[in-house]
Amino acid sequence: MEWGESQMTTETNTSMKTIRVEKITINMGVGQTGEPLNKASDIMKKLTGMTPVQTRCKVKIPAWGIREGLPIGLKVTLRKQKALSFLKTALQAKENTLTKRCFDKAGNFGFGIKEYIDLPGAKYDPKLGIRGFDVLVTLERPGYRVKKRRVRPASVGKKHMITKDEAMQFVHSTFGTNIVEKIQG
Repeated sequence: MEWGESQMTTETNTSMKTIRVEKITINMGVGQTGEPLNKASDIMKKLTGMTPVQTRCKVKIPAWGIREGLPIGLKVTLRKQKALSFLKTALQAKENTLTKRCFDKAGNFGFGIKEYIDLPGAKYDPKLGIRGFDVLVTLERPGYRVKKRRVRPASVGKKHMITKDEAMQFVHSTFGTNIVEKIQG
């Protein structure tokens, strides 16, 4: 093997190991239909600039007055630059601190924001009230397309998967977020 070939292999392996944000899903559970769902939808539109999709109940819970197929929540998926800018804002609302419990084994992470007015720049609207939401971040590497492609989909190799520690290091280095065992207070 010549010098140029080994250098090319090393560069390719490094670039294929680069972690990036694939998407951010913002969920808001309302628990009922009608006016509360419409108000929550308005809040999501204000925060993300996108129209949310309704999530429907999958099980029947008569004690809560919920039946299968009833819309009880909302979600919005952000990608690319919108996702990064929203994530930076959401992390500021959490004071750039996450716990280790926020991360799963596949390297994805999520956290909740108790009140939407905690986001910098969000203004309180008395007509809409106060609602919280969850921010779920999906991380990926180049090559993850193999699991989503239409022709011959395959699983991502074990060595190429993102681990919990790699995800925590990525969030710390990219967004300056502190990762702690437990939040004090």
